[in-house]
Amino acid sequence: MKGPVYERPRTIENKEEVSIDPTVRQLLEKAEAEGIETAWHRLLAQQPQCGFGLLGICCRNCLMGPCRIDPFGYGPQRGVCGATADTIVARNFIRMIAGGAAAHIDHGREIALVLYEVATGKNKYYKIADEKKLIAIAQRLGVPTEGRDIMEIAKDVAEIALRDFGKQDDEVPAFVKAYATKRRLELWKKLGVLPRAYDREVTEVMHRTHMGVDADPLNLLLGGIKLAIADGWGGSMVATEFSDVLFGTPKPIKSVVNLGVLKEDYVNIIVHGHIPLLSAKVVEAARDPELVKLAQDLGAKGINVVGMCCTGIEVLQRLGVPMAGNMLQQELAIVTGAVEATVVDVQCIMPALANVARCYHTKLITTIPIAKIPGSVYIEFTPEKADEVAREIVRIAVENFPNRAKERVMIPKEKMELWAGFSVEALLEHLGGTLDPFLEAVKRGDIRGVVGIVGCNNPKVKHDYSHVTITKELIKNDVLVVGTGCWATAAGKAGLLIPEKAAEMAGPGLRKVYEELKLPPVIHMGSCVDNSRILVLLGAVADALGVDINQLPVVGSAPEAYSEKAVSIGTYFLAAGVDVHIGVIPPIYGSDVVTNILTKEAEKYGLGRLIIETDPHAAAKIMLDIIDEKRKKLGI
Repeated sequence: MKGPVYERPRTIENKEEVSIDPTVRQLLEKAEAEGIETAWHRLLAQQPQCGFGLLGICCRNCLMGPCRIDPFGYGPQRGVCGATADTIVARNFIRMIAGGAAAHIDHGREIALVLYEVATGKNKYYKIADEKKLIAIAQRLGVPTEGRDIMEIAKDVAEIALRDFGKQDDEVPAFVKAYATKRRLELWKKLGVLPRAYDREVTEVMHRTHMGVDADPLNLLLGGIKLAIADGWGGSMVATEFSDVLFGTPKPIKSVVNLGVLKEDYVNIIVHGHIPLLSAKVVEAARDPELVKLAQDLGAKGINVVGMCCTGIEVLQRLGVPMAGNMLQQELAIVTGAVEATVVDVQCIMPALANVARCYHTKLITTIPIAKIPGSVYIEFTPEKADEVAREIVRIAVENFPNRAKERVMIPKEKMELWAGFSVEALLEHLGGTLDPFLEAVKRGDIRGVVGIVGCNNPKVKHDYSHVTITKELIKNDVLVVGTGCWATAAGKAGLLIPEKAAEMAGPGLRKVYEELKLPPVIHMGSCVDNSRILVLLGAVADALGVDINQLPVVGSAPEAYSEKAVSIGTYFLAAGVDVHIGVIPPIYGSDVVTNILTKEAEKYGLGRLIIETDPHAAAKIMLDIIDEKRKKLGI
């Protein structure tokens, strides 16, 4: 077995400040004792980070640079081309949106292609799991359904979706028109930010940020908003809706979360990434009697598949698969010494996993042509060979079990029950098929407002602390919290996704709502592309009340954001008219103009404002004030 690739990492002195999760602290101790480097150690080694980059005033978009602007006014105030700090910051910001939106749009395309192949009989490995959801989508899109074969309907729906990715006309994409509210569409038309084709908007942002094109900060930011709309109501919406069609629309389901879900006497396989095409098939293959018997013949009791990040959530919310953890736990899962294979697809996968895996017996298995990692085992996954590839992956993991060094195994005991699977459809069914009980609770003040908490982990902030602290502060003050992604996993580990336990921590209004409607104070709505579910819910509530979304007592929050996807998600909520809190300093403070547009002036355009606050208690207070202000304006 090979030793660490890098020199011994520096010791993190106060691990209490790293995470509120005891599994993280325990495994950091083990990692340091065994000379294993993690994201926290690499962050420490990066200090001090580049001040120009932190402010967003470093430009490397051409070979005349890199250029930087002196924030104190003593050095260069323009790049070689003449770009000011305002231009550079705006360009950098919308390029982040482009990176995040491209990830979601590509995700949506993959799911849409598989739906088309299923509908046309080219793929027999997947099926239409939810015909009712497919018909509902078809009706939104104006596709005839009466008396038609379900595969014909699926083909029409998939063709409409696929056309929206790359069409060449200026018509608004069908999904955007079908899912956005009429009031938002009218506003976006007025602002000139209605998207065309999803891929075209990514291309346009990259074009307009090239040297010699757009230099106007406001115009640049509006271009970013147009792209974010194509993500939220386009790529992400397609990914969520079609995943429901292929794998089933989530319904409330009970499972378990945290690294304690790993089992010492089982073959442990972690599925990590974002696209359920692979993870669902790995779960299916791991239940194959032949492979289970092979595991038993090799000394294991069975095969245990657990999830990491959003692909884990995809199989959690539909199949009840346990969650091992969120983004910053991916390396530590391998450090337990009990993982036979970490199987990854795309997004949020640290290249360092290969280095950690080499220090143990773990196989890091990469599967997607655009996501290879040196040092991994590459097994290409294609939907056309889904079952065959999934079985091969599980077999490799099973045959690796005898290589486990039992003396190096340390699985934390911590794990917590949670409830997930609250799709919009499940919530409506829970409420009796109508939003009326929810709206009545809002009007009488039992539900003071709603906050959607989404997003990542970031080693710059205490792991899970802001997610959990803000959630507790809000529900204590009768604010219903919904959310997705790594926040949801953090909330689950903290016991906030056990409805009765959350109700005990909630204010009197939310407790009443839970007692009367059995509506949990904290609701897990899915993976990060499933933020589109929140958009659908916001639109339905706004239409039911006869108002625009920006009038609702609603706020968004990304307390521990790290990724470009989080920037795109935050921006499409701003486009919806929702004020959005971020708990990590974004790279915009190098421009007063850009900061002012995003944090103040956006409101006058009918958009949401960006709220930057690193202290979770202060952030919760700001969100409560916004909710109260919105309620006052609505007269409730």
